[in-house]
Amino acid sequence: MGKEKFHINIVVIGHVDSGKSTTTGHLIYKLGGIDKRVIERFEKEAAEMNKRSFKYAWVLDKLKAERERGITIDIALWKFETTKYYCTVIDAPGHRDFIKNMITGTSQADCAVLIIDSTTGGFEAGISKDGQTREHALLAFTLGVKQMICCCNKMDATTPKYSKARYDEIIKEVSSYLKKVGYNPDKIPFVRLLRNVN
Repeated sequence: MGKEKFHINIVVIGHVDSGKSTTTGHLIYKLGGIDKRVIERFEKEAAEMNKRSFKYAWVLDKLKAERERGITIDIALWKFETTKYYCTVIDAPGHRDFIKNMITGTSQADCAVLIIDSTTGGFEAGISKDGQTREHALLAFTLGVKQMICCCNKMDATTPKYSKARYDEIIKEVSSYLKKVGYNPDKIPFVRLLRNVN
């Protein structure tokens, strides 16, 4: 009999429009969790609504209102397996109107993936006093989620593209805030992601 696998719940959090659902949907696709034909159908349907970039987000955003508005309203769960773990990914809404749903998802999590919009204006909105990047990080820590990965998304949309200075600025500012919340920034990896690629 082999070694028993552990189950891990991973919540994906961050400011509205940072790319949480798109990143999560793309990960599910890359892991073989959804057929290419389904993604092609989502791409066609999204294009018909002038939302071509939402094809991966629609893996998780199934409600008609979510697709029409282009935002996640309720949490969505997806299960997959690795060689060591049974995983459940929880895609949480980033819009402040749906913070209760984000809390519901985060309260079930063992670790969090904080998606950060790296674009000019996007990062600043998320990290501002009223931004959901800050709020979600604080709530995650308060709810007992002590492990986190930070993903700097849309790095190909920075000025200049893939700006190391911008990446370093984001790491510095987010790390400083996470330390205030109670995290140890030295134990939080930062990863760069590309818009619509993730």
